[in-house]
Amino acid sequence: QVQLVESGGGLVQAGGSLRLDCAASGRTFSRYVMGWFRQAPGKEREFVAAITWSGDSTYNADSVKGRFTISRDNAKNTVYLQMNSLKPEDTAVYYCALGAYAYYSRRPYRESDFNSWGQGTQVSVSS
Repeated sequence: QVQLVESGGGLVQAGGSLRLDCAASGRTFSRYVMGWFRQAPGKEREFVAAITWSGDSTYNADSVKGRFTISRDNAKNTVYLQMNSLKPEDTAVYYCALGAYAYYSRRPYRESDFNSWGQGTQVSVSS
């Protein structure tokens, strides 16, 4: 059974930084795309970033380009989201997600490309 556990959320002032970690277990992590999504209060969940199984290609939403960086360490079964220059509009619950199909990637990514989700971690950015 796949388990994804996020950590690293919190409260930060605008312009600050946070790093989110997501530890995976239960599937051969290194064969799958990993992604980050977020959901703000009253809004639909939206794509943030994704990284291919080998880590050689990443894809970010326009809203976070130049500020957020996704990376992974397959030896630790962990994916990271480094968030810099945070803005109040980045406030949301952030979810990591594991790709549904081995060695499959696409652009842009949809929620249906992922079939395992973490419980979410809250990120709050004050102005």
